[in-house]
Amino acid sequence: MAATTRAPTTPVPPASAAAQQPASGEVRRPDPPPIQRVRRRRRPSGEPPPLPRHLNASGKWWLASSGVVLVSLVVVVATRSVAFFDQLDTRVLQAIAEIRSPALTEVAEVTGVLGTSRAIHVVWLVNIAVLAVCRRWRHLLVLVVVGILVINLAATAAATLQRPRPYEVEILGPWLGYSMPSLPMTVLATFLVSSLYSLVPAGRRRNAAKWVVLVLLLVTASSRLYLAQDHPTDVVAGVVLGVAVPLAAFRLLTPNEVYPVRYRRGSPAHLDVTGARGEAITRALQDQLGVVATSVTPFGLAGSGGSTPLKITVKAPGDEESCVFGKLYAATHVRSDRWFKLGRTLLYGRLEDEKPYHSVRRLVQYEDYVLRLLSDAALPVPHPLGIVEITPEREYLLVAEFLQGAREIGESDIDEGVIDQGLAVVRRMWEIGMAHRDIKPANLMVRDGTLFMIDSAFAEIRPSPWRQAVDLANMMLVLALRTDAPTVYARARLQFSDEEIAEAFAATRGLTMPSQLRRMLRAQGRDLHKEFLDLLPYRLPPVRIQRWTWRRVGLSVVTVVALLLTVGIVIDLLGSPL
Repeated sequence: MAATTRAPTTPVPPASAAAQQPASGEVRRPDPPPIQRVRRRRRPSGEPPPLPRHLNASGKWWLASSGVVLVSLVVVVATRSVAFFDQLDTRVLQAIAEIRSPALTEVAEVTGVLGTSRAIHVVWLVNIAVLAVCRRWRHLLVLVVVGILVINLAATAAATLQRPRPYEVEILGPWLGYSMPSLPMTVLATFLVSSLYSLVPAGRRRNAAKWVVLVLLLVTASSRLYLAQDHPTDVVAGVVLGVAVPLAAFRLLTPNEVYPVRYRRGSPAHLDVTGARGEAITRALQDQLGVVATSVTPFGLAGSGGSTPLKITVKAPGDEESCVFGKLYAATHVRSDRWFKLGRTLLYGRLEDEKPYHSVRRLVQYEDYVLRLLSDAALPVPHPLGIVEITPEREYLLVAEFLQGAREIGESDIDEGVIDQGLAVVRRMWEIGMAHRDIKPANLMVRDGTLFMIDSAFAEIRPSPWRQAVDLANMMLVLALRTDAPTVYARARLQFSDEEIAEAFAATRGLTMPSQLRRMLRAQGRDLHKEFLDLLPYRLPPVRIQRWTWRRVGLSVVTVVALLLTVGIVIDLLGSPL
C-alpha cells in the first residue's frame, strides 16, 4: 500500500502574532473588533422577562367565561335545575318561530351549512393540509390536540347533562344527540379560532380575520336557533368553550414572537428581530455586555438553518460605529435539534454519539466554549465576545466578532494560499482533537486572501476518526468548487497522506455532505467526489453508514405505533357525527 511522505504540519502562529499578516497556508487568529464599553446595569430582582407569554385581556376574559360555563354546568347537574333554562330557552325559540317564512327557512338552511359535519370536517382537513405543506408542525400538533380535547370535553359534558332538544317548537333541521353544549357550535368555533391563529399572520390581517370568524359564528348560530336545532344557552356555552380553549392554547404554546405565521420563503428557525424582541436584544446587550447597539438586522439567513444570525451595529471608540455578529438561539432550535437527531437515528442508526441538548442555555454555552477552544488554538475563527440572556431558559444570544468585508468562499477567488489555509485548518483540528462537522461554503469566509471558519455549533470534542475524515473530504470538496480537484489534491498531499485522503472519501457520501454543498455540486453538474477518487492511487472500501441498534429498533416500533394511533384517531374523528 503506497503512501506519500507527509510534509510537516504548517506551524501555527502564537496568539501574540495574530495581528501580523499570515503567510500562505498559515492559520490565523483574528483580532477582536473595536467596541465601546459602557457601564453594565445589573438586572433588578423580580424584573419580568422581555418576551413573556401573555394572554392579553381578551384571552383572560374568554378563559374566565369558559370557567363560568363549566361551573354552571356542574351546578345545573348537581341541583337538577335544567327546567329553569328550558323555560327561558323555549320562550326565546318560540319568539323566533313566529317570524318564520318559507324564504327565511331556505336562507337559514343555506347559512347554517358551516354547522354540518361535512363542513366542519372540511375546515379541519384544509387546516391540517396547509400546516403540513407549510411545515408548521407545532401549530399542527396544537391544532390536533385542541380538536381532540374540545370534542371529547363537549361530548362528555353533553352526555353527563343529557339535555334533550327543544320542546314546544318545531325543529326544522337535522340533529343528533344531546344538546348541551351544542357540539356543532363548539367544534366549529374551535376549528375557526384554530385556523385564525395557525393560518393568518398576526397584525391587521388577523384582526380583520377575527371579525370574519365572529360573523361566521353569528350567522351559523342564528341559523341553528331559527331552525330550533339548539337552545340559546347551548349555543352560548358551545361558543365560549370553542373559543377559549384554542385561544389559550395557541397564545401560550405558539406565541407569535416565537412561532410567527408567515408564508414568505425562509427557514422557520429564523426569528423576527423587530418589535419587542429587537428592543429586548438591544437592552440585554447593554445590560450584560456593556455594548451599545444601534441596530439589529438579520444577516446571512440563506446559509443558516438552525439559528437566527444577526449583524449588530454597535458604537466604537470615538463615537464611530462598528459591527459584531450575533446568533440568536431559542427553545425552538433545541426542539428542532432534538427531532433532527431522532430522525437521523430512525433513518441511519447510530452514526456517532449524538446527544440532544436539553436546554437552550446548554446549547449556547457549548458553542461559546467550543469557539473559545478554537480561538485559543489559534484557528481562524471569529473572536468570541460572550453570551447574552434575552429570556431565561428560552432565548440567548451568542456574540462574536463580525468579519467585515468577508465573503463566502463560494463567491470568492481561491488561490493556492487559501487552499493551504483550509487544509491547515483541518489538520490543526485533528491535532487538538476536534471536528467542525459542518464544513460547507456558508461556513468558510474569505477576506483579503485569509480564510476564516465560522459556525461551530455542531463542532465535536474528541470525535471519532470517521467524523474527522469527513471534515477533510468536505473541506476538499468545498475548495474544489472554485478551483479543480487536481489542484486541491496536490496541495492536500503536502499535509495529508494518500491513506488519510482515501479514508476521507471512503467515509464521505451524500448523507455526510451538508445540504448546501450537495446543492452546489448538483448546480455545477460536477461529480467532484468521483474526480477525487480517480486521482487517488488506491481506494478504500466505503464506510457503511447504516447502523442497527436496539435503540433504533425500539424507536422505529414506537414511531410506527404512534403513527397508526394518530391515523386511527383522525379517522374516528372524521367519522364521528356532530
